[in-house]
Amino acid sequence: MKLLIVESPTKSKTLAQYLGDDFEVVSCNGHIRDLPKSKMGIDIEHDFKPQYVIPTKKRKTVTNLKKIAAKAKTVILAVDEDREGEAIAWHLEQILESVNNPQFQRIAFHEITKEAIQNALKNPRDIDMNLVNAQQARRILDRLVGYELSPLLWKKLVKGLSAGRVQSPAVRLIVEREREIKKFKPEEYWSIEAELEQQTPLLSSRTPSTVIPHGVRDDKGDVRDDKGVFTVRLSKIDDKTLKKLDIKNKEQADEIVKNLEKTEYTVTDIRKKQTMKNPFPPYTTSTLQQAASRVLNFSARQTMFIAQQLYETGLISYPRTDSLNLASAFINQAQQFITNEYGNRYTYPRHFKTKSKLAQEAHEAIRPTSAINSPEKVEKGLEKKFLKLYELIWRQAVASQMNPAKIDKTSVDISANNYMLRATGSVIKFDGWLKLYPQKLGEKILPELSINEILNCIQIIPAQHFTEPPPRYSEARLVKTLEEYGIGRPSTYAPIISTILSRNYVIKEGGRFKPTEMGMRVNDLLTKHFPNIVDYKFTAKMEDRLDAIAQGEKDQKTVLSNFYKPFKQTLMQKEEQIEKQFKDEKTDKTCPQCGKDLVIKMGRFGKFLACTGFPDCRYTKSLEQKSSDQPNDKTGVKCPQCKEGEFIKKRTRKGKFFYGCSIFPKCKNALWYEPTGDTCEKCGSLLVKFGKDEKIKCSNKECK
Repeated sequence: MKLLIVESPTKSKTLAQYLGDDFEVVSCNGHIRDLPKSKMGIDIEHDFKPQYVIPTKKRKTVTNLKKIAAKAKTVILAVDEDREGEAIAWHLEQILESVNNPQFQRIAFHEITKEAIQNALKNPRDIDMNLVNAQQARRILDRLVGYELSPLLWKKLVKGLSAGRVQSPAVRLIVEREREIKKFKPEEYWSIEAELEQQTPLLSSRTPSTVIPHGVRDDKGDVRDDKGVFTVRLSKIDDKTLKKLDIKNKEQADEIVKNLEKTEYTVTDIRKKQTMKNPFPPYTTSTLQQAASRVLNFSARQTMFIAQQLYETGLISYPRTDSLNLASAFINQAQQFITNEYGNRYTYPRHFKTKSKLAQEAHEAIRPTSAINSPEKVEKGLEKKFLKLYELIWRQAVASQMNPAKIDKTSVDISANNYMLRATGSVIKFDGWLKLYPQKLGEKILPELSINEILNCIQIIPAQHFTEPPPRYSEARLVKTLEEYGIGRPSTYAPIISTILSRNYVIKEGGRFKPTEMGMRVNDLLTKHFPNIVDYKFTAKMEDRLDAIAQGEKDQKTVLSNFYKPFKQTLMQKEEQIEKQFKDEKTDKTCPQCGKDLVIKMGRFGKFLACTGFPDCRYTKSLEQKSSDQPNDKTGVKCPQCKEGEFIKKRTRKGKFFYGCSIFPKCKNALWYEPTGDTCEKCGSLLVKFGKDEKIKCSNKECK
C-alpha cells in the first residue's frame, strides 16, 4: 500500500478520483509542526536552531498519520510546490521516518488533473532543502522580530501590541498616505468644453436627402454622429498647451468663454491612426488579487481562499505564482477552443515573458486546467462567488491567446481665433480578444470632418474643479504597491492585510484602509527608533536574501546572524532611551460603581475610561472615537427587545466584532452575527448571516 499525503481534505478527495486502490490518500491539514507559542523557540546561541513542537490541535492528526504510515511501504508527499509546501513535506518526513522506515517520495504538480498526477508519480524527486531553509529563515526572522520587539511596545505604548517584519512597512504605507491626505490643500481649476455642430449634418459623398444616424455605417464604412454634433475640449491658448491648473478661477474662465462665443470654429487638423490593443497576460497571484478586488470587491484573503478551493477541485492551476508562463498544451487547447467558438481570425498563440527575475519559468500563471471548461460549462457545480472568480481567471487566460483588437483612433484640432480645441474618438474595427470583454472598451465616434470645415457652436461649457488628495489605499492598490516595493511575496500579501486589520492598526472605511490612532503611534515609534523594520528598501532586500536562500545562493545562518546582531544591539539601547508614550489622562468624571476618579487610558483598540480603584474596581467604558477606530456601522435593523435602538457593528476590547443595540447601556441586547432584518418562521427571533458564504440561521440557539 502507498500512502499519499496532501494538505487539505478537498485536495485529497480530488486526487483520490485519479488513483487506484493501492493508494490511500489522506490530508495533514496544513503544517503539523511549528514553533511553540509559549516561548521564542529559537536557540540563538546555536545557529538559530528552531525548536519545533506538534501543536495540541495537531496531535490527533499526527497519531493518525503514523498509524497509516506504519502499514505503507512508500509515503508520497504531494503537498503544494512552494516554500510552505516544501516545509510541510520536510516536517512530515521528519515525523514519519521513524515509523516502519518507509521510502519517501516528493511529487509536485501545477494542476490537479489525471495527466498531471500520473506524470508527477512517474517523476518523484527529493525534498528541496533550499526551499525548506528559505521557509525556516522567514519563520525565524518573523519570530525574532515579534518576540523581541513586541514586549518593548507593551512597555512603551500599550500591552498586547505586536510588531511584524513585513506588516510594519505595510502599516507605514497607509500612515504616510493618511498624512499626505491631511496635509493636502485643494486648488481650484477650470476646464472648458464646447459643443459643436456641422453646418450640414450630411456626408459630402451622399445625396442631400440621405442622413446617417448616430453610430450607423454607410456602405463605404463611414460613420456619422447624430446631426454631426460632438464635444471638444480647450487644449491650447496662443499655441501654448494648457496644463491642468492653468485656468485658476471663474474670472479667467469667464473671459475665455466670452472670447469663444464671438469667434469662428474651423477644422485645422485631422489625424487618423489604426492602433492595435493587445490582450493582458494571464494572472499572477498579485494581479489576480488586484483584479478580484476591483471587479468583484473580494478581499485578498477571500480571493486566495476561493482560488485555493478552485485549485484543489481541479479547475485551475496552482494559485501562488509570479510567473506569466503558460504550458504549450494549454495554449494549443485554447487555440482549438477559440477557433471552434469564434473562428480562425481570432486565434493568436502568445507567450508572455515574466518581468520578475525571481519567477520560475517552470511554474505557470494562473489558468483554467482546461480552456474548454468555459464558465457556462462549470457553473452548475459552483457557488456564485467561486464561479465569479473562475470566470475572471478563465477569461484572462483564454483572451491572452486571441488576436489584438484593431481600433481606429481619430484626433481633430479646431481653431477658434487664438484658441485651439481638440476632440478624440475611436472605433473598434476588429474586436479580437475584446470578444470576451464586451464592456472593455466603448466607442466614441466623431462625425466625418474635413480640413477648413466651418462649425457652429451650440454651447460652451465651463466647469469648476478642485484638485483632490491622493486616495487611501484600496486592497488592490496596496497589493500592487507592496509588490512594487518588493515587500512580501505572492503567498504573503493576503496574510499581511489580515494581520494589520486584526491588530487594529488599520481599519477599512468605504473599502479603503485608514490607520487607527494606535496604528499611527506604533508606526511613529518604529520609524523613529527602529527604521530598518519599517524601511521599504531594507524589507525588500531581506526578501531578496530569502529568495537567494531558496536558490541555494545564500546561507540561512549567515542571513539570520547578519540581521539579528544589529537588531538586538539597537533593541537593548532603545530599552533605556524610549520613554512611556502614553500616560493616563485625568477627567472630572467619577466611577459609577465605586465613586473614585476615572481616567482615560489607551488600549489596543483605542481610548477608554477606567477606574483608578483598579484592581479592586474593574469598571471600564469604551470611548466612541471620531476616527472610526470603533466601527459603529449601522445595520438598519431595529432592536426587537427595546424597540427604540437599532443594531450597530461594534468591537469588543479583545477585537471581536459583534452587533449591539445603539442605545446601550439602556438596552444590552447584542448578537454575535449580523442581523438580516428578517425573522424566523418558527420562533420569531431575528435571522443572522454567518460564515464566509453568509449563510442564514436563526439567532435563537434553542431554535432548530
